[in-house]
Amino acid sequence: MTWVRGAAGSGYGVDHLPYGATEHGLWVRIGDFALDLGAAEEHGLVHADGALWEPALNRLLAAGQGTWRTVRARLTELFTDPAHRGIVEPLLVPVDALALRIPFQVADYVDFYSSEYHASNLGQILRPGQPPLLPNWRYLPIGYHGRAGTVVVSGTEVVRPCGQSRPAGADAPVFGPSARLDIEAEVGFVVGTPTQLGTAVSTGDFARHVFGVVLLNDWSARDIQAWEYQPLGPFLGKSFATSIAAWVTPLDALAAARVPAPVQDPPVAGYLREPDRAGYDLALEIEWNGTVVSRPPFACMYWTPAQQFAHLTVNGARLRTGDLYASGTVSGPQRAGTGSFLELTWGGTEPVTLAGGATRTFLEDGDSVTIRATAPGPAGSTISLAEVTGTVEAASQSGRTWSG
Repeated sequence: MTWVRGAAGSGYGVDHLPYGATEHGLWVRIGDFALDLGAAEEHGLVHADGALWEPALNRLLAAGQGTWRTVRARLTELFTDPAHRGIVEPLLVPVDALALRIPFQVADYVDFYSSEYHASNLGQILRPGQPPLLPNWRYLPIGYHGRAGTVVVSGTEVVRPCGQSRPAGADAPVFGPSARLDIEAEVGFVVGTPTQLGTAVSTGDFARHVFGVVLLNDWSARDIQAWEYQPLGPFLGKSFATSIAAWVTPLDALAAARVPAPVQDPPVAGYLREPDRAGYDLALEIEWNGTVVSRPPFACMYWTPAQQFAHLTVNGARLRTGDLYASGTVSGPQRAGTGSFLELTWGGTEPVTLAGGATRTFLEDGDSVTIRATAPGPAGSTISLAEVTGTVEAASQSGRTWSG
């Protein structure tokens, strides 16, 4: 139990302790409050060789698992031992008073495609009459390299992208704002300790290098994506914005949420085998303009975070502190558990009805989307991952009027 009022049972109790950042510095959340970590280190309450004075988490990420666990254990002690209340409580600030920014400097961003249900749904929608899964899908975690510079913090407005698309039945593309703007509900993994160029890491090294997780929305312009993605994959249909939550949940906070991952057939290559194959029992929820439209289950992801991690470096590519890799769209076996509106509306053919009677197939200007998630915590408790939210702004005037 913690002495912080209201924290127990809030989803942000002492078993969670996620990290965030403001212009002032770093914070750790406990209930509806946040502790100023720079001030805590300055007062000698916690020690991280000055890493907690920084404006972003990167120095703490680089310090490694030993430091992460030492700091976390000390924070747990500060929030549970009443003897520390007198000095710690004055350093707590209401979470609502913080102007949160992106919590770490993103080095590289990679997005995977690891839900069998999502991949099968897209195959049926985009390639009717053909096998839903491409031949390589069950042999390796498919991914693409995104744009680190357009990863933004929750609450940042997303401008509708412009680009080329080819209308149905047309011989040539047109240029203009995307008409099929979509979301993808995902889980992002934040890399802490780096690796050397030319060195591969194993699935068993996952927890030594990955600091924590964030909920992630991989905004997608489906019409732009459909025209450009062959033969090299997503580009402008994805790179305009990726939103992440403002608070990073430490990986250790999800220990009780580990569950067996789905059986893989055929057997995977040696570097993708796991000594303890497991995923995470995260229950996601997608809210569209205030209406919950889907609840995707993360536990059924075919490729696990540890396999994605190993695949990132099997060719010798290096990991850098602040690398972010995403799970890919989280979708389950039911329509009400899909993680994109492309699937939820089956390619735009089956509109969704929102509160008040409005219907949607894809996002309209002014629409807001929020992704939330919970996970089992120790002793029957529940952890609430920080939400990620974004609102669509109309395309820029220059994009709407550009004619070449």
